Amino acid sequence: MSLEAALTFAILLGTIVLFVSERLSVDVVAMICLSALLLLGLVSPQEALSGFASEATITVAAMFVLSATLSRTGALRQVARLLSSLRTPGRFTLAVMVCLGGLSAFVNNTAAMAVFLPLVLATAARNRFSASRVLIPMSYAAQMGGVCTLIGTSTNLLVDSIARKLGHPGFGLFDFSLLGLAMMAAGFAYLLVFGRHLLPEHRQAELSDTYQLGKYVTELRVLEDSPLVGISVAEARLGERFGVYVLELLRGEDKVWSPRAQQLKAGDVLLVRGEWQRLTALREELKLALEPEFRLRDAQFEGPDQMLVEVMVAPGSRFMSHTLAELDFQWHYNATVLAIHRRGEILRNKLRDVRLNVGDVLLLLAPTSELPHLRRNPNLIVLHARGDDSAQRRKAWLALSIMAGVVAMAALGWLPIVTSAILGCVAALVLRCIEPEEAYEAIDWRVIVLLAGVLPLGIALQTSGAAELLVSGSLAVVGTESPLLALAMIYLLAASLTEAMSNNAAAVLLTPIAFATAEALGVDPTPFLVAVAFAASTSFATPVGYQTNTMVYSVGGYRFGDFVRVGLPLNLLFWALAVTLIPVFFPF
Repeated sequence: MSLEAALTFAILLGTIVLFVSERLSVDVVAMICLSALLLLGLVSPQEALSGFASEATITVAAMFVLSATLSRTGALRQVARLLSSLRTPGRFTLAVMVCLGGLSAFVNNTAAMAVFLPLVLATAARNRFSASRVLIPMSYAAQMGGVCTLIGTSTNLLVDSIARKLGHPGFGLFDFSLLGLAMMAAGFAYLLVFGRHLLPEHRQAELSDTYQLGKYVTELRVLEDSPLVGISVAEARLGERFGVYVLELLRGEDKVWSPRAQQLKAGDVLLVRGEWQRLTALREELKLALEPEFRLRDAQFEGPDQMLVEVMVAPGSRFMSHTLAELDFQWHYNATVLAIHRRGEILRNKLRDVRLNVGDVLLLLAPTSELPHLRRNPNLIVLHARGDDSAQRRKAWLALSIMAGVVAMAALGWLPIVTSAILGCVAALVLRCIEPEEAYEAIDWRVIVLLAGVLPLGIALQTSGAAELLVSGSLAVVGTESPLLALAMIYLLAASLTEAMSNNAAAVLLTPIAFATAEALGVDPTPFLVAVAFAASTSFATPVGYQTNTMVYSVGGYRFGDFVRVGLPLNLLFWALAVTLIPVFFPF
């Protein structure tokens, strides 16, 4: 083994460990990897920066903008609302899967999920069936739809880009479609036949019109004329009377020992948990005030321009690990965080000191004019808003036409996909379907930096001979007689890595290895590249393997084991189908 190959192996192993540990964000890990490759001379400066000029990176950025255009104009919301008339759980689930699967073939699946999620929750609550029976199938359908076209997921574009650099002719817009549709049909059948027996039914996860998505934690200050002054929390019997429970008693900057037995004083702050409607009744009847730290007055709740908005911290949000005090919603959105709901955990810190996690639900009081800004923020998913108005509905058809034009030009071979995507972005900006600052906000720069930063690792694997060594070791296990066994190994390896790390990172690491495996076997590399693309884009067995799974994990009231029970058999089904069907559509 050469020194260059050994160093590349060390960087590869370190990158995998950092991705799996999640101690650093994926973009930071990508930059660490890129820096190590440069410092050790494993890639040239031109090769190191080639990821930023890659067609895949530019196309992914453009598709983020086009997806945001559809969302901003309300085009996706109009499509999703058509489903709300379906009242039978089975038909509703099938319709959601078909609709979302179709949209995800052309629209960023995370953006499509963000639009469908609140509507599915509201429909389930209105028709009195469990949303948890729909949310996991919805997430899986978004992933299945994403693999049906070249632009459906950034992973497909990434595999295509790396393959072209390695000498492969690349893929067309619909080259994946027949295989993707076949596997999607099998996945839908599995979810409809077996899913109803495997999926949990969590009624507490349903959204109601009274904002009872979960039990919120908030802070209430005891006023001087409150009937609670002079009595203890135990004597007040707040749980029996209001269904509200005191978690902590805060006096000044200190937490009071034994809060239930302590006599309350004016100025004490109660950290309480309950449904928002009951918290409001408690506040009004017992003369309590929301912590003055938020500078709220009752008049703010009654103002015609004020609305209650439920938002969820999105996967990959920059809000993660930050406190409310650090983020200061009042400054950014003129919005006040009234309460927090965190699934599976009872918060015991003051709201301003709570460090946010993915899936946390915040109840905001905000001016109606701020709702479009909240919807455009990629760090948040608006679950529900009283007085919600769709933005720029009149331009919805224009946005749909632009997206259709982008797809048509690429599909007919008139323009490369990167060119048509850039032209689509320009058209959306010129026609004011989206503003320039909104376009910049729509791009998930973490994904862009990840793609650009990890692509050079694939180059180093090839040029250092590390990929060849990995392939020879793998073929020693499965043998050189059967390309089918090697294909099964590549798919299984990609699927396993995707459950533990970023799907894009798994694709970058395995695409050169898959290409080298095909060369060693003397067969067409196309089936192996397709296996990496499909396996890296369909992560069903864990809630953290793919962004759409993470989005439904909290609001669906799921446990980790729910994804394993439903998703692992589906992963195995896809593995068997891929090994069987890939050679049919893409012969060796």
